[in-house]
Amino acid sequence: MLACAFAALLQHPMSDKKSIELYVKPAGGWDALRSSWQALRDQQVVMKGASTLLRANQPSGFDCPGCAWPDRNVHSTFEFCENGVKAVANEATSRRVTPEFFAQHTVAWLNEQDDRFLEAQGRLTEPMAYDAASDTYRPIAWSEAFATIARALNSLASPNEAIFYTSGRTSNEAAFLYQLFVREYGTNNLPDCSNMCHEASGVALTEQLGSGKGSVTLEDFEHAQAIFIFGQNPGTNHPRMLGELRSAAKRGCRIVAFNPLRERGLERFADPKAPVEMLGGSTRIASEYYQPRIGGDLAVATALCKVVIESGAVDHTFVARHTHGYDDFADSVRATPWEALERESGLSRADLEQAGRTYLDSNATIVCWGMGITQHARSVATIQMLGNLLLLRGNIGKAGAGPCPVRGHSNVQGDRTMGIYEQPSAAFLDRLGAAFDFQPPREHGYDTVAAIEAMFDRRAKVFFAMGGNFAAATPDTAHTHEALRRCELTVHVSTKLNRSHLVRGRDALILPCLGRTEIDVQASGPQAVTVEDSMSMVHLSSGMNPPASEHLMSEPAIVAHLAAATVPRSRTPWLSLIEDYDRIRERIAQVVDGFADFNARVRTDGGFHLHHPGRERVFPTRRGKAGFYAHALDDRKPKADVLQLMTVRSHDQYNTTVYGMDDRYRGVHGLRRVVFISRDDLERLQLRDGEHVDIASVWHDGERVVRDFRLVEYDIPPGCLAAYFPETNPLVPLDHHAERARTPASKSIPVRLIRRSAA
Repeated sequence: MLACAFAALLQHPMSDKKSIELYVKPAGGWDALRSSWQALRDQQVVMKGASTLLRANQPSGFDCPGCAWPDRNVHSTFEFCENGVKAVANEATSRRVTPEFFAQHTVAWLNEQDDRFLEAQGRLTEPMAYDAASDTYRPIAWSEAFATIARALNSLASPNEAIFYTSGRTSNEAAFLYQLFVREYGTNNLPDCSNMCHEASGVALTEQLGSGKGSVTLEDFEHAQAIFIFGQNPGTNHPRMLGELRSAAKRGCRIVAFNPLRERGLERFADPKAPVEMLGGSTRIASEYYQPRIGGDLAVATALCKVVIESGAVDHTFVARHTHGYDDFADSVRATPWEALERESGLSRADLEQAGRTYLDSNATIVCWGMGITQHARSVATIQMLGNLLLLRGNIGKAGAGPCPVRGHSNVQGDRTMGIYEQPSAAFLDRLGAAFDFQPPREHGYDTVAAIEAMFDRRAKVFFAMGGNFAAATPDTAHTHEALRRCELTVHVSTKLNRSHLVRGRDALILPCLGRTEIDVQASGPQAVTVEDSMSMVHLSSGMNPPASEHLMSEPAIVAHLAAATVPRSRTPWLSLIEDYDRIRERIAQVVDGFADFNARVRTDGGFHLHHPGRERVFPTRRGKAGFYAHALDDRKPKADVLQLMTVRSHDQYNTTVYGMDDRYRGVHGLRRVVFISRDDLERLQLRDGEHVDIASVWHDGERVVRDFRLVEYDIPPGCLAAYFPETNPLVPLDHHAERARTPASKSIPVRLIRRSAA
């Protein structure tokens, strides 16, 4: 079978043509294999990449940097997906960004290149410092780099003038040391990528259930009778999830999808590991597929609750024993008219009631959601309404049921567990201070939006990023770029060249680190790090490839050396801790709940699961019970020429990393500046499929414009548009964010389309 696959791949090379073509095949299948092969070939690592992938998501291997979906079978040979192949190939690439490369290209010239060009140059090899006279980066010794950062930090009037950002790729060990260093330095300014993606999930669930994490495990997917999926595109963003959905569908589980766009991964899937499906078969994923208007999910969830309440199917025993607030909530739902629910959701009453009946017919239901829910102004309300829906039928604390926020980056949940949070609890700070003999700062720090505001206002002067691509990932691009340029020093710990290295402060440093696939050797020998996936499984990750350069340092080592240079009076034995990462894990066990006997438990097959109290129907909220929360609808009355735009990934990208120019499942090839629009809106606005437009966001402080986007007719509700980020991030105002969670509302941007002149 494998030989036939590679033969087929060789016979059908990928095309670089620019075109829009309807994709009629299922997700996965031969095209996924072909794209995987192409990724390995493009990075010139066919043999190395293939052998590396056999260690992906294995007990003795490394955790894939591609997403946070958990591992099903820890002894399976093939525990990776197409987008995981792309992530691994890009890290294991044979290409290098050397000091010679930087000497040949000014920062001004590099900043004119697109994001795909920057990513394609390869792995960084040495620490680099910006030289203003030549407008280039030049090599700098590690010791000098740490001394430079320490001088800048220690010359600030207050530790709160420094910002320490964290990407979700950072391991538990690096994250723990990082937050410890930052707090010993004297600030809680620890914004992270959670602030931009799933912060709303944490805010909503912590208040409602007492924990900001999902309660389900992969085993629950085996027992669910229904799985409801809101605002998520697993075919591109979490492809290994399709395997779970396929298995559930084949045993008769009902899968109900709510998404404004028709997404192929939610429709049909051909598993590359299933010979029958590779010979022409596939599995239907969604048994019901509904396309609400953008931002209509709050109304959808309210309607489903209304069906349950009005049908008399509430689990009153569970409600009385484990919840509070039901009566007021039920009265609010009963008072919400169907006309308002139809108008705000964009769906008919018949569709909403059909989805409600599917929910009622299930005795065990999982509710999943992604950033299509969290990146809205009303995201916290929407998530709590989904929580209300689960509570009405007792769908938490039993097999096959519960909330499942599906997070993106591979350790974004673990970083928060380790203390990467600008609003730490007093209990966490007490334990941290006792374990390391210092007084942690108590004042809350900056989240991502506040950090940008502080840099722009020059209240923050040093920006340090542990991974990520802050300049490309953040909203309000022009404003954010200006904020970074107003800094005295910007520092980025990275594996590859990206936009953030070019949108720099007065002084700037690039610190190259080891990748997830690489061997990390410290004084005691090769080391393993740990990560936490979306379902709270903590497991080891050990690289297998030689480092891309002898000058690379691990993230824990970078943090430890920086701390030793910056806080010399610290009682923490920074350099001793990184000699053996077991020492870091021993300290984590002293501070972080659920990590007792960390070193022993993480070495069991597959690691261990962090306890979620909701699984035992224990809800450690302020009132000691789960809460019902009523939320009114928006009752929006948009202007006729204003549409709602959602930003999305293409199938050839991961977050801001653009691997290629194709979005296979949506039929886009060789293009990124496209905007998906319904036929109704094309006709209503007197526009044509293929015509080019500018997009202007409509906001209280004026318009923000991105130019020259091709219109693509697509199956999306009238009044709704979709386009790729980061190209459309300039349209998202900095103050357009989720209520209470402050997550940028990138999935619902009011915009106008402006026809470009013939000239």
